[in-house]
Amino acid sequence: MANEHRYTATVTWTGNLGEGTRSYKGYARQYDIACPGRPLVRGSADPAYLGDSKRHNPEDLLVAALSACHMLWYLHLCSAAKVAVTAYRDVAHGVMRANPDGSAEFEKVTLRPEVTIAGDSCAETAMRLHERANAMCFIARSVNFPVEHIPEIVKS
Repeated sequence: MANEHRYTATVTWTGNLGEGTRSYKGYARQYDIACPGRPLVRGSADPAYLGDSKRHNPEDLLVAALSACHMLWYLHLCSAAKVAVTAYRDVAHGVMRANPDGSAEFEKVTLRPEVTIAGDSCAETAMRLHERANAMCFIARSVNFPVEHIPEIVKS
């Protein structure tokens, strides 16, 4: 594995309604995210900040990135430990706190993975691997707030 990985994303604002940003309510918050060779992601601000509720906002994408990174590491670790995962679903929640100056920051993200494993797999190992996945997740290691996980293991 290479020591350095590079990622490119082009974000293009598409919300100029004709007057640019002359007034706070005079422009839309829509944007497109383009990554080479991948489908376009249409984004916007959170509706609380005049965004389009039908599009993903940066906060959604951060929570989703943490959840997906954890899942991918978890599946890898389970495979290596001979734990057969047959289903995985996570309803992740992020909590962001607004500051008096108008800025905001995430206080925490909680992952709640519901994992189904084959009957001959070890549930204790399956549970324990969540801690290792959290420690290995590139995204979780890069944020300055806690990423908690409350897993549920079910045998099929």
